[in-house]
Amino acid sequence: MSSSPSISGLSAAPPVPRLNLLAMLRLGVFNMGLGIMSLLTLGILNRIMIQELEVPALVAAGAIAVHQFMAPARIWFGQLSDTRPLLGRHRSGYIWLGILTVALVSFVALQVVWQLGSSLADQGWSGQTYGWVALLTLLFAIYGLALSATSTPFTALLVDVSDEDNRPRLVGIGWSMLMVGIVTGVIITSLVLKPLELDTPLEQVRQSVNSLFIIAPALVCLLTLVSTLGIEDRYSRLGQRSSLGDREDSITLKRALKILTASRQTSLFFGFLLVLSFSLFMQDAILEPYGGEVFGMTIAQTTRLNAAFGLGTLLGIVVTGWLVVPRLGKKRTVGLGCRWAALCLVGITLSGLTGRPEVLLAAVFLFGSASGILTLGAIVLMLDLTVAETAGTFVGAWGLAQAIARGSATVLGGAVLDLGRAILRVFHGMGGIGQPQAFLAYGLVFGLQALGMLVAIALLGRVDIQEFQANAKAAITAALQGEMD
Repeated sequence: MSSSPSISGLSAAPPVPRLNLLAMLRLGVFNMGLGIMSLLTLGILNRIMIQELEVPALVAAGAIAVHQFMAPARIWFGQLSDTRPLLGRHRSGYIWLGILTVALVSFVALQVVWQLGSSLADQGWSGQTYGWVALLTLLFAIYGLALSATSTPFTALLVDVSDEDNRPRLVGIGWSMLMVGIVTGVIITSLVLKPLELDTPLEQVRQSVNSLFIIAPALVCLLTLVSTLGIEDRYSRLGQRSSLGDREDSITLKRALKILTASRQTSLFFGFLLVLSFSLFMQDAILEPYGGEVFGMTIAQTTRLNAAFGLGTLLGIVVTGWLVVPRLGKKRTVGLGCRWAALCLVGITLSGLTGRPEVLLAAVFLFGSASGILTLGAIVLMLDLTVAETAGTFVGAWGLAQAIARGSATVLGGAVLDLGRAILRVFHGMGGIGQPQAFLAYGLVFGLQALGMLVAIALLGRVDIQEFQANAKAAITAALQGEMD
């Protein structure tokens, strides 16, 4: 490899070594830590608020989803890490301080959750209760900012240390380690919370969960150090690269919307991806409460739903990449994934009639496999639905839009659950259907997701790859030119 000028302005620099497999696995450990943290927020906090503390699902899901709406901050942190080194490094300093903030804020947020539950039980919806909700929302906003501050520079680090030929392997390892992190989080949670039963006094639940939110974040901080320490110093090619414009974090929200609505076909595909995101993620905040309320699962047991979904997703991606796409093609694969997901969502709903946790786990695993089919199918289809000159821009725009869509879907899931409960209470009060069955309220969420999958299929049918490739480049270029003007 020929040497290039470094950031410090030296005329020559020693060749930067290529990333080896061990270094790739080390970098994947960071994603493992993110998997553990995602389990704490979307596997533990949501369950505690909705099930144990009886906080309305809309309030719980809305507070948690705020961190997704902080996604536009990735732009600022990405650009900041490009131009302003922290702790002597462009990426690592932001990664370390960001993950430390994530760990601390998660524990503080848990303490606010306990106070919110106590205030709600003692005073109802008083000014103090609303104050705790506001504080919790603020903490999740800070959590989202901290997550952006650590994950975006980490993504940039992956670009810095890799080349085009080994980057797909690096990304694949990172994604797989994310699933490993979720499974690891389930194991840690099971060990710490195993003594807890459904009738365990709330104070004992509080003590055990507090311990979990100390142990797990501390482990995540340690994993981050193991993953990144020395990697940037040894492998970074930042000084040899003049343009980072294709990175996802260079895309503003306004720019993303211009790109995604630049032509008829981009608008159709954007609409499809938006409906798909809503249909995949509406259950994010309510799946664990569903397991607790309808199936009588403990907190430790409901975290296994995350492992089942993650393993199913991993299996779906592997099988789709090796067997399904080569035989069916990309567009038909995505259509198959939508139909399979809709069927699995019906299965998740009907599993509530059995009350058997193993049936729910199996249904969630199958839904995870559908998610895997859709994840890989949508990605490879998206790569077809663009041109080389605008690929980085389009993918970056989709990444930002999807983060906002996922946050919105989480809030909508909580709102629909509360709506379902309210409808059942009305009928019960009128003497129409007797004692409301909880699974019907949850079933309204899953049913709406299944309906969304059918709408996604209809939108996908109108997407024309040839038309897209014929006019997307000109349309996107015109949109970006208009923005510059």
